[in-house]
Amino acid sequence: MRDSRKNFHTELNDLEKEMLKMGSLVGESISKSIEALVNSELQLANQIIKEDDIIDNYELEIEEKCTRLIALQQPVAIDLRKIIVISKLVTDLERVGDNASNIAHRVKEIGNKSLIKEMQDLPKMKDKVVEQLKNSLKAFVDMDIEKAKEVAAKDKEVNQLDKQIKAELLEIMEKDCTTIEQVTSLMFISRFLERIGDHATNICERTVYMKTGKWTEL
Repeated sequence: MRDSRKNFHTELNDLEKEMLKMGSLVGESISKSIEALVNSELQLANQIIKEDDIIDNYELEIEEKCTRLIALQQPVAIDLRKIIVISKLVTDLERVGDNASNIAHRVKEIGNKSLIKEMQDLPKMKDKVVEQLKNSLKAFVDMDIEKAKEVAAKDKEVNQLDKQIKAELLEIMEKDCTTIEQVTSLMFISRFLERIGDHATNICERTVYMKTGKWTEL
């Protein structure tokens, strides 16, 4: 029985490590997608789109391991919640990967055209959501509720940047209707980054649930 329990916790730790690897890969995809935008690197955009399949496979493999661990070990209480949360959490990570891929698609639409505004706000927004995602995963690993709440509160800054960027883009379009196509793409990119912040908040909420057994919106 003791060996079985030891093996269970080893497998649970391995599951957590796989989830963090997935999180790291997703974070890299976000950063590379904005790098592709700023530098008009269409080849990098294509790479991000292709790598989304790797992220998708991570989700499927981790979900399968979660199901198997529950079936074979029949965990209870916080161990069971942790496995359930990991299986939900990787869905958030997969969707973050989708958003990075969506940004890459928009970069391809813009192509090699000159950008209609200096790229300062979108990279700043990218930095915030990447940090938010990283810290939300750390709060999960540490089972730190206060950290989770702190990270979730940062989402307001991301939402504000999204509103600011869209307002500036609309002003540009009103002055020059020929910019409508690129304005639309940049607005979508801002929206995709804002959605990534929402998924990081989801992870924080799942962390609180894992620790307390109660669902709380942050």
